[in-house]
Formats: sequence, structure tokens, C-alpha cells
Amino acid sequence: MNTYDQIISSFEAQGIHSILTQFCDLHGVAKGKLVPIDNLPEWVDQGAGFAGPSIWGTGLGRYGARSEYYGRVQIDSLRALPFMPGVVHAVCDGYAGGQPLATCSRQLLKSQLAKLKAKGLTLWVGIEPEFFLLKQDANGQWGRADAQDKLDKPSYDLKAIYRNREFLEDMRHSLTALGFELQQMDHEDACGQYEINYRFDEALAAADRYMLFKMTAHAVAQRHGSLFSCMPKPFADAPGSGLHFHISLTDANGKAVFHEPNDPLQLSHDAYRFTAGLLHHADALSAICAPTVNSFKRLACSHSASGTTWSPVWKAFGDNNRTCVVRTVAGRLEWRLPDPSCNVYAAIAATLAAGLDGMERQLHAPMPCDEDLYERFASGQSMPDRLPRDLGLALDALAANQPLMDALGTEFCDQFLKLKRQEWDSYSQSVSAWEFLRYADQF
Repeated sequence: MNTYDQIISSFEAQGIHSILTQFCDLHGVAKGKLVPIDNLPEWVDQGAGFAGPSIWGTGLGRYGARSEYYGRVQIDSLRALPFMPGVVHAVCDGYAGGQPLATCSRQLLKSQLAKLKAKGLTLWVGIEPEFFLLKQDANGQWGRADAQDKLDKPSYDLKAIYRNREFLEDMRHSLTALGFELQQMDHEDACGQYEINYRFDEALAAADRYMLFKMTAHAVAQRHGSLFSCMPKPFADAPGSGLHFHISLTDANGKAVFHEPNDPLQLSHDAYRFTAGLLHHADALSAICAPTVNSFKRLACSHSASGTTWSPVWKAFGDNNRTCVVRTVAGRLEWRLPDPSCNVYAAIAATLAAGLDGMERQLHAPMPCDEDLYERFASGQSMPDRLPRDLGLALDALAANQPLMDALGTEFCDQFLKLKRQEWDSYSQSVSAWEFLRYADQF
């Protein structure tokens, strides 16, 4: 019995009949189809087939050998889904015409990691998912799923955790069954907002795991009558959701590259240079790490109903300073720009490309920030440069950043800019309720 037969036999003994072949489109949204597990060799060697132009951002045509998108199953990723009996989940890589597809964001991340591996380095990423539980009312208006969740300062609210214990327990059970090593669950700074943390991993595995986390959360929330929302800023008067990346590098011997115990911040020269790369490319990175119109409602100097906001508005870094876009913590970097609407593969790839550029060119980081930037802003003092104020400016910054575009690959960036400019143009031409209230009878 060959390896394929052994795997098929083992899963069939567990009542498994199908594989959910999952990839993600350019927007980072999970896509896929169900295929019979009996044909596992075909799905691994050739891939499950999809009409390429039906997927956002592939750049594939309507005919010819490269019109078909093939998602090749990564056999080590097979996991039985606790919320879909009889089905295993499989991560897929995108191929077209028998070649890796340059517009596949997972292939993009693999390409960046190959460059890193050639240097004898490994990237580790801890991802912190923040999200809202929402529900629509009879009129189709979105609101918080828990109507009683309305404290002025709701962080760590145990009453809300108790009211939503069935959802949280279902998440704990499902994620544990999928191999997640959970670390904590808490109520975040906004009413209706939660965070679930789990152990860090090698970069590609971390991205795969986050996609599986989202799939699980969508299913579990629906089972409990709610919507798991990755919208960065659902409510104007409340904090938004981030997707912070905790980043570290190790060398071929497993030594922490960013850690230097004798430095005041316990950071090495490479850590400072990586940070400098992030800050240098931050405007362009905003397009990929905060890729929606709504993302920039989060990235604003706004008042929060809870009295607290951690929005990373300014291009600065500091030791355990959550008011900066880079927070340093004893030998690792917390990159606070990404939000949960991003394509996690592309966001990690772009973050790595920017940091490596800083290391390779030995860029100098500014002086670390040791003050609350929001208090400094309120006092009217001069501030560090801030991130772009809207998606249009961020896209312009990406388009103008040829070194980052070259590092990521022009095929992916061209597709990304094309689709995101369409999104920005659509938003810019829309008329909001705010505009009617402001202008309808003003003049």
C-alpha cells in the first residue's frame, strides 16, 4: 500500500469522504470546492481545477492552457474539520499551465521565504486575531450580536464572556481539535469585540493557520446566530480591529537574530535595520496590510468611546509602546499596521520584503519613542510622519515604490493595484448618509 492509499484508508476509516480544497483570492477570502478523497493523488499532483477568471486577482484569461486555475493540495495540511463531519480541509497552492501562479498570494509568500532561507534564516510570526461578533436586525442594519455588551470601557468584560460562553467554548473545542495551541481569549476594547490568541509558528504555517482560524470562526459564529466580522472599523465611536504580527528571525542554528541582551531595548543591529525597513516602506505597506476603504477609518486619530485607542497612526517605534506602528518587545517586533481585512499571505510577504530591504541596505532606524504619541498629538507638539489617510494615497505609495513592487513581483502588484483602485473609485463616487445629513439642506 503506497502513501496515498494509506492516507485515504486512514481518513475513510474515520468516516471522511471529501476534501475541502481551499485557497484564497487576492482579497484574502477563502475559496475552494469539495472533491472526493478517493482521488487524492490527482488533487496533490495536478490540483483541483477552477475557472481562473472567476477568481479575483488571478489575471488569467477566458481560454487557453492558462485559463484554468489549479489548487494543488498540500498533503501535510490535511485536517478533519470538526464543524463539517466527513470532510478534511486542505491548503492549496495556485498553479496555471503547470507552473506556480505568480498572482497566488501563497506562492508569493513562499517565494519571499525562499529568499530568506537562502540567507540561512527562518521567519516566525505570531498572529493576533481581533474580530467583532455582529448581527443584522429586521431592517438589515448591522449591530453587535450581544445587545447587552455596552459598557463605556468594555475591555476584559467577564460578564460578556459569560453571556457568549457557548460561542467561545465552541471555538475552543474546534480550534483545539484542529491542532491550535490556544493561549487566551478575551473581550477587547470595543463592545462586541474579541481576541483569541494561539501559539506562533513558522511564517507560512502561521498564514495557513490564520486562514483556518477564520474559516472556523465563520462556521462557529453562524452556528450561534452571529457573524464573525473581519471589518476593521464597524463602529465610528469605538476602536477597530487589528491583526498584529509578532515577528522574529532565527538563524540556521536556531539563534534569535533580533535579540541582543546588552542593548537597552534588547534588540540587535538586524532588528533595528528590519524596523527601519518597515518604517521606510510603511506608506506602501499600508496598501497591502490595511487594504480596504474601511481600514483607514481604523488608522485615524479619533476619539474612542472606551477612552482608549491603540490605532498605529504614526511611523515610529518604541519599547512596549502601543502608540507606535512598531512595538518592540525583548527581541521581537510587533508590526501593528495589519488589520483582519488583509490577505495574510501577501501582508506577511510584503512585511518580510520591507524588513529584508532594511537589513540589506543597513537602513538606520530613528530614535525609539518613549512617550504616548496620542498625548503628544493632543498637546500640539510636532509629530513623526503619519501613515496615509486613505486607501487612495496608500495605493499611490505602493505604485511609486518600485523596489517593493519588484521584490513582491509586478504580476501580483499590478493585479492588486487594479482591483484596489476600482474599489477606491467606487467608494469615492458613492454618496453616504453623512453627506445627506451634512449638505442636503445646508446651502
